[in-house]
Formats: sequence, structure tokens, C-alpha cells
Amino acid sequence: MNPVTNIAALAALAGLALAATCPQVAHAQQNFDAVEIETLKIRDNIYMLVGAGGNITVQIGDDGVLIVDTQFAQLSDKILAAIGKLSDQPIRYIINTHHHGDHTGGNANLRLAGRMVSGGNMQAAIADAGVGAQLIAHENVLFRLSAATGEQALPSDGWPTSTFFGDEKQIYFNGEGIRIIHLPNAHTDGDSIVFFRRSDVIAAGDLFVTTSYPVIDLESGGSLDGIIAALDALADLIIPVYGQDGGTLAIPGHGRVSNLGDVLNYREMVLVVRDRLQHMIRQGMSLEQIKAAEPTKDYDPIYGSTTGFWTTERFIEAAYRSLVDQE
Repeated sequence: MNPVTNIAALAALAGLALAATCPQVAHAQQNFDAVEIETLKIRDNIYMLVGAGGNITVQIGDDGVLIVDTQFAQLSDKILAAIGKLSDQPIRYIINTHHHGDHTGGNANLRLAGRMVSGGNMQAAIADAGVGAQLIAHENVLFRLSAATGEQALPSDGWPTSTFFGDEKQIYFNGEGIRIIHLPNAHTDGDSIVFFRRSDVIAAGDLFVTTSYPVIDLESGGSLDGIIAALDALADLIIPVYGQDGGTLAIPGHGRVSNLGDVLNYREMVLVVRDRLQHMIRQGMSLEQIKAAEPTKDYDPIYGSTTGFWTTERFIEAAYRSLVDQE
């Protein structure tokens, strides 16, 4: 099966899941009992799980299981059952691409269901060594999940156990190098993409989605220009087989598996809308005047929405605020 062209059903599920980016909205709107976890094989040992919330990337192998993001706590049993059909090995690593609840809500359940890699005399020296998977994220994710930056805290069992503060963290697991690359002030201030080098697959988190305009969380350090810089970095990592097709695959935070052409098309849309808004701002137009001018009209049939959490109007407002702050 071609993962780029044969996932219409999964894309539809993921499109609905984008409305769950805000945990409060999700809990009000989602009937988790009705959610089924769908599994799509991306490469030999890489899978995508789609349910409610952000897409989950799963890497399996002799060393164990690594997952990227955890959706909602209410779905943890279903997610564990789906992973169990892929591998009988324990979850060793969980990586969070950012702090939002539709990507981190299941952290505690899935972490405690796993088992950390430990060796040497750690088992004797540390009572809980080997208990629970290692949970990796940029330090800004820890700050926000622990309420260090003023947001509602997640219980400590769901906090990252291993953080990094530079541009990148690297691990080697299941026979391949994995790069966890921080891309600052884009969707939030703690975003990372996860590049599986041998598999040639990138888990992009909400820096790249195929179901909506970019979600810019200004209160969490996000910015429109940061989104563009992140898309530039993502595109630079992707190598196509021919033209813009095939080659490196990108798993978006929400939506369908994508290739270079998809990422470039999305980046072009964001650039065009940014330039239009910037021109209107420099002409002295107010936010209401800009909304009335419909700067996204030609892209609305693909990315726009008048309902749900992230409407076209909310995107224009966030993009406007982001650009005005830079003027």
C-alpha cells in the first residue's frame, strides 16, 4: 500500500482530531468510547496511529518500542492494545513534540506501562531504575507541563524525565539514529521534530499539519515566522526520489502522511498569506479590515474552517497579532 495516497479514511479521522488541540474543547466534544485507533504502516518498522488528538508515530524493533506523542489519557488502553499488535516488546522511549494535551495527555499511562533502558549498577543503586519508559522532550515542554511557566500542571508522572535545552538531542535505538530537533517559537516555544534517519521518516508534530491553517499558540511562544522557519527546516531534511514525490516521508501532527511536495505546498501557502497580511498591516489596515478583505480566500477550500477549535478567523487573528508584534 502506498502510504501517501491510500489513507483517506485515516486523514478524515485526523482532521476531526485537530479540533482537540485544546484539552478543554476536546473533553467537551469527544466521545472517547467511540474512538477507534487506526494503524498505518509507514516503513518496515515505523507505524502511524490515528485516533483522537495528534498522530502517534511508533518505531518497533528488538530493542523495544519508541513512540512519539501519546494523544489523550482516555485512549491509553486502546493505544496500548494497538501497539501490542505490532510488538510484544516494552515501550522504552516516549518523545513529546510539544506540550499540548492532545499530544501529551496519555504520557503518564503509557510511560508507566513501559520500561526504561537501564544497565550497569543502576538497578541496585536506584530503587525505581527501569520503572517506566524514558520520556524525552525539550525543556520548555517540561516548564509548561509542570506549570513553571504559569499554565495548568500535568501530574508529575506525565512530565518529561529527560530534557534538552540546545538545538538537538540524539539517541540510537532499534538500529537507527534518531534526531530530536528543536525548532523554536513556531507552533509553541517547545516544538521538536523527530527524524528517524535509517527509516527516512520524520514525525513533525504540529509544526506541520495537512488539515488546517497553522495553529499558532501565541501564549506559548508561537509565531507565524517561526512556523515558516520550521517548515523551511523540515523541507531541508526531506530528500525525494524524483521531483517532489516519494523519498523521505513526513508524519504531520494531524492529517495524512506527506512527502516533499506536500510540505512545499503548505509552506508556500503560509508564505503567501504572511506576505498578504504584512502588506495590509503596512498599509495601515485594522484587523477587522483585514478579515473583511479575506486574505486566505483562495486557500480556504483546502485549509479553512468556520467551526471547531481552529477556524480561519482565529488563524488570521493569531497571524495578525504575531506580525504586529514584530513591526
